[in-house]
Amino acid sequence: MVEVTMEAISVPDLAGPIQVDANDTTKLSIAEMSETFGVTLRALRFYEEKGLLRPERRGARRFYGARDIGRMRVILQAKRIGLTLIEIREVISLVEGKMGRAAQLQALREICARQEEILKEQQAQLSDQVQEMSGVLAALDGLLQTRANA
Repeated sequence: MVEVTMEAISVPDLAGPIQVDANDTTKLSIAEMSETFGVTLRALRFYEEKGLLRPERRGARRFYGARDIGRMRVILQAKRIGLTLIEIREVISLVEGKMGRAAQLQALREICARQEEILKEQQAQLSDQVQEMSGVLAALDGLLQTRANA
């Protein structure tokens, strides 16, 4: 008997696609959206102002549908990995665009690889700063000890 193991592949929110079911009429109010994603109302309005979210307006009220819910998942993951608003807009355009899936994934990979390099550079700089700070603290501790013994 041949055993076949299936390994599940985790798809990051960033990779989309943003699923929109035409039959799904679920709408979240701005308060529900805020609570669902753990963001402030101000943040949601900011994302709307920047064109990243497009809630339906009924008078002064905002309602978020499936597309905005999917976009919010992408926005939050992109933000967690340090992408800029311009890059987040690019990611959303990619995952909602007409480009073939393989080309989408390759473009997303390139964006993420660039970001990884930036994060590694920042990590190295932080390591250097921590090392220097440790030296400053040690010197200050030495000065304090000298004064205490005087």
